[in-house]
Amino acid sequence: MKRTHRIAVIPGDGIGKEVVSEGIKCLNTLSEITGTIQFEFEYFPWSSEYYLHHGRMMPEDGLGILKTFDAIYLGAVGDLRVPDDVTLHGLLLPIKFGFDLYVGLRPVYLFPGIGSPLKDVSEGEIDIVVVRENTEGEYSNVGGIVGTGDQQLALQSGLFTQKGIERIIAFAFEYARKEGRKKVTSITKSNAQRYGMVLWDRIYKEVASRYPEIQTESKLIDAACMDVVRNPRGYDVIVASNLFADILSDLTASVTGGDGSGSRGQF
Repeated sequence: MKRTHRIAVIPGDGIGKEVVSEGIKCLNTLSEITGTIQFEFEYFPWSSEYYLHHGRMMPEDGLGILKTFDAIYLGAVGDLRVPDDVTLHGLLLPIKFGFDLYVGLRPVYLFPGIGSPLKDVSEGEIDIVVVRENTEGEYSNVGGIVGTGDQQLALQSGLFTQKGIERIIAFAFEYARKEGRKKVTSITKSNAQRYGMVLWDRIYKEVASRYPEIQTESKLIDAACMDVVRNPRGYDVIVASNLFADILSDLTASVTGGDGSGSRGQF
């Protein structure tokens, strides 16, 4: 008996439409090969174009609509006619936060036939998985702008919780154990950010103690960015906050010849 998976498809903008189109082909091929699963796709036009016509990136009951599906397949959002903060906070972040999709799983691999911009790096030598905390940290939208003119004041705060940090770090170690990976590297900026990042470092050590068979390493984000380019072979699994993992997943994708954009999986 075939099992049917209902997928909400949001192609979004630009290259998102192309990526989703090819991905649908792959899923249909998978269905044909296995003969045991099938996919039912329903498309939603939520995008920058939708915003220009409706003043919103998705309907008010958008999350309620998506809740009825087994999975969401979202391409990309962004258009020069709409500010980036509007597209991001109007569609992608509400989906992440609304469904508590706290893991952004971003594997990066140098495939055969793809040239890396780094010299002396061969196929298969870059094999990194970036685990991104997806629902809090620096993208929590905590803050605001007050005042006008030259008296404007902007306050932007990061939100770090015991629960949020512990579960993403535990996921990284469980993933490493399951996949037979040898090391988990934590990336912070605790020398400058004394509260959220120091809490992260402390919890990382506590969680790491439960996995004595896995090597551990902690680096500051600036050193890590330099090191990923200089020695990408030295990384296996990387776990980091929303912002830092966002930066590192783009950088690691770039050194494998990719464009460095987009999430691979969120759950």
